[in-house]
Amino acid sequence: MASGGLQLMGFVLAFLGWIGIIISTAMPQWKMASYAGDNIVTAQALYEGLWMSCAMQSTGQIQCKVYDSLLKLESTLQATRALMVAAILLGLIAIFVAVIGMKCMKCMEDDQVKKMRMAVFGGVIFIIAGLAALVATSWYGNRVARAFYDPYTPVNTRFEFGSALFVGWAAASLAILGGSFLCCSCPRRETSYPPSRGYPKNAPSTGKDYV
Repeated sequence: MASGGLQLMGFVLAFLGWIGIIISTAMPQWKMASYAGDNIVTAQALYEGLWMSCAMQSTGQIQCKVYDSLLKLESTLQATRALMVAAILLGLIAIFVAVIGMKCMKCMEDDQVKKMRMAVFGGVIFIIAGLAALVATSWYGNRVARAFYDPYTPVNTRFEFGSALFVGWAAASLAILGGSFLCCSCPRRETSYPPSRGYPKNAPSTGKDYV
């Protein structure tokens, strides 16, 4: 029962992490304009994401523009897109695989060992998906930080971490943690010992001696 509860908790955490990865990928706030310079502009806030750039006016109105050409984008942005999309697809595959191996499901009930292995395999895919999202968000955040501290970057064009990065980091951590819990449900191999040989029993004495 304890392993079943750990398995269920791992699946829930990994599923929430997968949902967070989708939300992070769709959010336009991967980086936001920094107003750390002398000229503070509060009339609008600029955001850039993986798919579009947005500007929020002081009135609360948001205007977004989708990137025109894929070939004109930076290689970092294209790689980040690919990793996040791969993480989403891997998470979707992991959900179907892990559901088959869950103890609360009736699939493959006749072979419990294979059923548990399916859950473990789903956990491994969840971990890979979380690592892909973690690499993507960390790589993107590293480029934002390097450009921010670059002395040749104009002050009015510097960006800071957006909320989508923090959502991505949290989601990747949940996916990795949930996948690890699923992997902990792997059945342990029991050591098999050869059957012990019994000593031959002496035949009961009948009290008669034969010559």
